[in-house]
Amino acid sequence: MNAKSYSRRETELRCANPLACPLSQVKAGAQVRIKRLSAPPEVNHRLREMGLGEEKQVRLLAQSASIICQVCNMRVGLSADLAEKIMVEPMPVPHKTAKAA
Repeated sequence: MNAKSYSRRETELRCANPLACPLSQVKAGAQVRIKRLSAPPEVNHRLREMGLGEEKQVRLLAQSASIICQVCNMRVGLSADLAEKIMVEPMPVPHKTAKAA
């Protein structure tokens, strides 16, 4: 991992452990991958039905009293309390390659 991609990861996550933190602590605009759901089983089941299961990619769109994220080309609103129970990791930063002339 190069220094530039690590710096971007640090700015996207506002938690002590940059490898996994609650969705509620991710900055708007960040792309993350869900690693673990820690809500009660019936809530975890509903989250998975909505497309918010383990290994799914999520982009955080807005963060205020509620969390708005995009998953599977749809927008989902979550309470901050529920977003606290969704553990995520940052997605690798894509490397731009030079185009051949």
